[in-house]
Amino acid sequence: MYAIVEMAGQQFKVAKDQKVYVHRLQEDEGSKVTFDKVLLLEDGGNVTIGAPVIEGAAVEAKVVKHLKGDKVIVFKKKRRKGYQKKNGHRQYLTEIVVESIVASGAKKAAPAKAKAEKPAAEPKKEAAKKVEAPKAEAPKATEDLSSKTVAELRDLAKAKDISGYSSMKKAELIEALSK
Repeated sequence: MYAIVEMAGQQFKVAKDQKVYVHRLQEDEGSKVTFDKVLLLEDGGNVTIGAPVIEGAAVEAKVVKHLKGDKVIVFKKKRRKGYQKKNGHRQYLTEIVVESIVASGAKKAAPAKAKAEKPAAEPKKEAAKKVEAPKAEAPKATEDLSSKTVAELRDLAKAKDISGYSSMKKAELIEALSK
């Protein structure tokens, strides 16, 4: 039994008890990870292809350790110009061992970061509503219109139902609003 799974942005063909090196995962060493993006599953000659993923299928793995890959030398040269650049790179990797492949009945792993971001997004919307409310108010007679920007003057003109405000200049907007 094997599966083709998307892990950390790459696709791997994995089988039970196989050791795989993937891009660095945020999980701690020794923790278990579930990958639910199974693209293909083969079980004793029976091949199931997902569109794009197989619902209910998952691959369970254990994080063995975090490490750095071999050094890759990047050498750039332009001939006859005396230009040479040498650069090195070591990729951060995570070694995982596939413990089991579940063909059906697996639950989707909900990302913890998405849950934390949703409540934080709601107060921003409320703050935006509070900011919009004062803009809709009509200008007071004592208020100095020349200190406002053209965009603010256009919003005020729109609130007063003045026609043709979009093509007016700042002086024309101030004159129309002061009437």
